[in-house]
Amino acid sequence: MLLIVIYLLLVTVGYLAVLGIFVVEQSVWLEPYRVGFICAAIGGMGGCVYCLRGVYLSVSVRRNWSREWYIWYFLRPIVSAICGAVSYVFLRAGLLILESGTRPDASEMGFYALAFIAGLNVDKFVSKIEDIAQAVWGIEKSRASKTGNEGEQK
Repeated sequence: MLLIVIYLLLVTVGYLAVLGIFVVEQSVWLEPYRVGFICAAIGGMGGCVYCLRGVYLSVSVRRNWSREWYIWYFLRPIVSAICGAVSYVFLRAGLLILESGTRPDASEMGFYALAFIAGLNVDKFVSKIEDIAQAVWGIEKSRASKTGNEGEQK
């Protein structure tokens, strides 16, 4: 369990470092990728928050910590970062639309908020992306979504 906590904290620090690079560094060659990488890092941090919450709930509240969940704890922050990046792609493509009011000083905040939510709740985000894919392109949902076997941490 301590290994998982250390890993999650190190991954969180890594995502914070990525944020620092893309927020502080103003290189011309990084600019086209800035918002996408920030979304990935914020999504990854959302996944780390979810995992850290899962650790203390499993250890302290429910008292049912199990080693069989280790792979989930190792992979979830990575999958969350990917979902954060995908949320950026879907917003930029116009396939997801934010319904909040427009403020000129908050143009990227909606991207970041959605990326965090995508990382925090990967299963619902993937389900929403599958709904969009089915509506736009007629692509069937995956078997995991149809059966409801999306492995949520207990």
